[in-house]
Amino acid sequence: MIKKLIEAASGRQKSDLVLKNAKIVNVFSNEIIEGNLAVTEGHFVGIGNYEGEKEIDLQGLYVAPGLIDAHVHIESSSSSPLEFARAVLPRGTTTVVADPHEIANVLGLDGIRYMLDASEQLPLTCYFMLPSCVPATSFETAGASLKAKDLEKLAKHERILGLGELMNYPGVVSGDQFIIDKIEMINKYDKFIDGHGPVIRNEELNAYAVVGIRSDHECTKASEMINQIRVGMYIAIREGSACKDLLSLIPGVTKENERRMLFCTDDRHPGDIMSKGHIDNNIRLAISAGVDPITAIRMATLNTAECYHLKKVGAIAPGYKADFVIVDNLDDFNVLKTYVSGKRVEEDWYKDYSNPLPMKVTTSIKIKSFTESDFDIHLKSDLVNVIEVIPDSIVTRKVVEKVNLKDGKFVSGADVLPFYVVERHFATGNIGKGFIKGFGLKGGAIASSISHDSHNISCISDSAKDAFIAVKEIETMGGGVVIVKDGSVIGKLPLPIAGLMSDGKMEDVSSEFRRLYHLTYDELGVSSNLKSLMTLSFMALPVIPEIKLTDKGLFDVLEFKHIDIEAT
Repeated sequence: MIKKLIEAASGRQKSDLVLKNAKIVNVFSNEIIEGNLAVTEGHFVGIGNYEGEKEIDLQGLYVAPGLIDAHVHIESSSSSPLEFARAVLPRGTTTVVADPHEIANVLGLDGIRYMLDASEQLPLTCYFMLPSCVPATSFETAGASLKAKDLEKLAKHERILGLGELMNYPGVVSGDQFIIDKIEMINKYDKFIDGHGPVIRNEELNAYAVVGIRSDHECTKASEMINQIRVGMYIAIREGSACKDLLSLIPGVTKENERRMLFCTDDRHPGDIMSKGHIDNNIRLAISAGVDPITAIRMATLNTAECYHLKKVGAIAPGYKADFVIVDNLDDFNVLKTYVSGKRVEEDWYKDYSNPLPMKVTTSIKIKSFTESDFDIHLKSDLVNVIEVIPDSIVTRKVVEKVNLKDGKFVSGADVLPFYVVERHFATGNIGKGFIKGFGLKGGAIASSISHDSHNISCISDSAKDAFIAVKEIETMGGGVVIVKDGSVIGKLPLPIAGLMSDGKMEDVSSEFRRLYHLTYDELGVSSNLKSLMTLSFMALPVIPEIKLTDKGLFDVLEFKHIDIEAT
């Protein structure tokens, strides 16, 4: 192949493909080069007076490198790796660095292996980070516990780039041996470590960086971003579904630091991918906020490739892999065509791919036998600690409310609703019980097996009967989302892959999620300013203040301990 590349690059032999009259984005020299771009054996060979076996006249259209997502949880698309690829490739993404910690919290190494196997032959290049925090905390029941010796079994895999986001940054700073073992293990293989250190600074930031952490996607302020760049980190500017930080951070991007900037989506839901795009959306937003188009493209390509030591991708230059996109202009960045290894990604490419589901990923819902009465809440006091939701936020408030009791059993409490987290990994029978305020739900229940990070079953209901029906339906489906009204299931979305992902088309998943959202608003009266299903999915995450519920009970994040339902 080397000899053929030389012959094509020198012009002594026709190239496989020549794009004529193109405007090529050069992310090395920061310029647009007009000319003919040649591709041979899936690699760029140069810009010049080339002839090709196949020639396409672009008539002045732009050619840019294929886009790279620096940090993404594919599971958040609620779709299989195949369907995720089918959705993001037409939007220009040709490579992703994924962290499978969602499925790993359900299935451990089996979940990571599924993601590796399911993405093996896709035209989308999927690299993975080994999840560092499984379980996320000891205050809930997760489906697995991965120690350094467990993760090391996959550390040599060619598509494993390193250790995923170290969310337990206090553990790093304090020298927690459980975390240090993982850092030492991955350093042994000279691989990358991703960070996750919101608001960390000063000496603690130095302690965080000294172990080799070289990226972070949790910055929400430009000042945080600058602090982390100063200690040698790359910054992945995030524009996801729940967390949208790009417009807040872009003012901190300068000509002096832009080479340390990347783009990522982190958690991007199917509806947003289908309607707004993927990394192409980050580029558009950055350009609209005043970033030079070539700089924005470089942040989405070369910078990420260099950060993760991805060889021969992220640029258009001789010898680089011919992953590229064709766009009509650099203001709107509308992706017209995507090419991988010099071949156009056709609309029906996926028809030749199967999507087999191993039994291990479809049998993740294991619940101890339960009855309707298991959802009754018995209290000694009518003053209770309540989770108050905040619209457009996964942060909550801890408040005290008065509820009505009958014979010591909860019967009503105005806007205060029963909230349950049902353990679903080992059939322990754990049902965490609490109260939540701010949903406005009446006459039904919402339940979901998407419940960060341990992904037990979360359910909000105004009656034990509807809660029972909703959780039972999720058990029957093998995972998913369920809406119940007055004792009947009125909407459901099966998610058979670990209770997190559908095996159907992303368009259908997006459409069904949209329908379920409307059911919560129109049929159950949930506040229209609340993203009901997304909000529910974060109400069992005991690392986000102020108060959450796990299968082990109500958890005060600020005090970092479980507390009683009754207020004292």
